[in-house]
Amino acid sequence: MDIPNKVQREWLQERMEPSLNHPHFSPDEKSRILSKLTAAEGFEQFLHTKYVGAKRFSIQGAESTIPLLDTLLNEAGALGAEEIFLGMAHRGRLNVLTNIIGKPFELVLREFEGTAVLPSDDGDGDVKYHMGYTNTLTTPSGNPLLVTLVPNPSHLEVVDPVVVGMAKAKQDARGDDTGSRVIPILIHGEAAFTGQGIVPETLSLSELPNYQTGGTIHIIINNQVGFTATAKETRFTPYPTDVAKMIQAPVFHVNADDPEAVVHAARLAMQFRQEFKVDVLIDLW
Repeated sequence: MDIPNKVQREWLQERMEPSLNHPHFSPDEKSRILSKLTAAEGFEQFLHTKYVGAKRFSIQGAESTIPLLDTLLNEAGALGAEEIFLGMAHRGRLNVLTNIIGKPFELVLREFEGTAVLPSDDGDGDVKYHMGYTNTLTTPSGNPLLVTLVPNPSHLEVVDPVVVGMAKAKQDARGDDTGSRVIPILIHGEAAFTGQGIVPETLSLSELPNYQTGGTIHIIINNQVGFTATAKETRFTPYPTDVAKMIQAPVFHVNADDPEAVVHAARLAMQFRQEFKVDVLIDLW
């Protein structure tokens, strides 16, 4: 991890080195992690069994994204955040809508059955993967947190500046000058994060005074397969997050098959963002 700022390095060392970077969770915390993993896998298995052959952008293989997001939201609420704007592409979207934001399962199933009233008759059957949702959650700390998954008709990164812009506008409306109360979170695929020019453009804006939001949390779901191409065929750098070196953002590389490590990284990422008001990346490997 490349952290050029001495204060930031010392902050991380204080939180990582005493425990040799091995987090300690209570039985209740472990139970919550397991319940989120079980809910994510169970939902995908149900859709796969019930709607055989239906177009489905599954989160399978990256189920730890769900406890990761759960932790980010809970930590944000505990640290004084009041609102979250979340942006992502298609993959895993239905799981995030139901198991994180609380969209009723019956509404999603109606969309699969074709009985839901969708916003348009156009499209090829994946319109449900374009839709957003807003809900107010109550975090374990007892604080209400308004969470919005922003609609995204594209498969990839076009939603990035939209989410950041919505967060900035709401910060201005709330008088949130430091960006502590309104937080943008973006979920990326590793090949799109490297390959689409809108990503470095959005990162560049994050450093300009009139566009700063206090930092975006970026989650890269890194399955090392850019749809049909390997990493070596889509980039020349070791990690998909290397593009973020342009703003010297800290990157937490974490094993997605170790959900406790993922939750630990999520806590550190949100705490770091709230402390230093900069973009933070989680490379979910």
